[in-house]
Amino acid sequence: MIIKILGTGCKKCVTLGDNTKLALEALGQQAEIVKITEIPEIVSYGVMSTPALVINDKVASVGKVLTAEEIKGLLTSSQSSCCDSTSGCCTPASGKSSCC
Repeated sequence: MIIKILGTGCKKCVTLGDNTKLALEALGQQAEIVKITEIPEIVSYGVMSTPALVINDKVASVGKVLTAEEIKGLLTSSQSSCCDSTSGCCTPASGKSSCC
């Protein structure tokens, strides 16, 4: 799983990153956390307000600092569509298999 924190590095963006780490720890999950700070790249996600949280290239939250509990809910729901929790491979609506 790849999680991206979109923001210029302000306190709210840092807090969102910290809360994301807490949520992952609480769920016993691991993920690659990538910080996106360049405005053109942030805008390429359709995000105009930061911080934003992107899970597996899908924008999950924009413009607010989610709590660890809120992020846990998003992480749980983003994995519920996976067909195989062992490999993490998903079958999205497009029918093409991709791995989380």
